[in-house]
Amino acid sequence: MAYRTVLVGTDGSPSSFRAVSAAASLAAATGATLVLACAYLPMRESSRAAAADALGDLAYKVSGSTPADDALRAAREHAVAAGASQIVLAAEEGDAVDALVKLAGTHRADLLVVGNRGLNSLAGRLLGSVPSSVTHRATCDVLVVHTTSGK
Repeated sequence: MAYRTVLVGTDGSPSSFRAVSAAASLAAATGATLVLACAYLPMRESSRAAAADALGDLAYKVSGSTPADDALRAAREHAVAAGASQIVLAAEEGDAVDALVKLAGTHRADLLVVGNRGLNSLAGRLLGSVPSSVTHRATCDVLVVHTTSGK
């Protein structure tokens, strides 16, 4: 099976960028479009106001989808370095699992790529992790990339 659209989740962390690089290499090798996806939650008004007071002119950096957009721009650099050429950026409001599953459907992804962060942690086993939840809910293939030591 050849993948035409590969979607990878990122939150701007170093481990998520390892998943981005793996997905970008796969997309480059198969000629697929790479969708870089980032979920974000809106900031409560009280938190936004406090951040605006503290940050002044830089307050826009913590409101709306700006943090997600920043993570996506950084992820694009990793994707390009790994060889991807057809790249789409997608920020989606909501919980990470919900956003990834929704974006995979919206972009008709054949493959959804996530890192393994949380799979081997106690919190991940008790509360569930993004990679575990995505594998249960996605309607396309899912690749879990080993991005952390798991210790």
